[in-house]
Amino acid sequence: MQLFVNLPIKDLDRSQKFFTELGFTMFGMAEGMASMIISEQTQVMLLTEPTFAAYVSKEISDATTSTEAILVLGMENPAQVDELVDKALALGATPAGTPQEGGFRYQRGFADLDGHHWEALCLVQPA
Repeated sequence: MQLFVNLPIKDLDRSQKFFTELGFTMFGMAEGMASMIISEQTQVMLLTEPTFAAYVSKEISDATTSTEAILVLGMENPAQVDELVDKALALGATPAGTPQEGGFRYQRGFADLDGHHWEALCLVQPA
């Protein structure tokens, strides 16, 4: 089974550049949308707001003022968490959520250029 997460975005070129610079592979699907590869089984579809609106009957949420979802990326180690979040912040993202460190969890978050909340998470195995 595959998972396709669809996100409304304001500027497709800007979002593609942001996520490409974070290290994700992108490919165009059709006018007004592009796919960001997370894994073989998971993709995030970036749809311009007009394209996204064609698929829904409700108002599109403004991710800069409300949260509908938190997208969590599982990382292999805490250094990868820091690398991804630090890079996102350097590219114009803003901090989001509350960093978690302790026990078996290391987690930091950011809001992308459209305000969508992303978390990078490493579940540290006990030694």
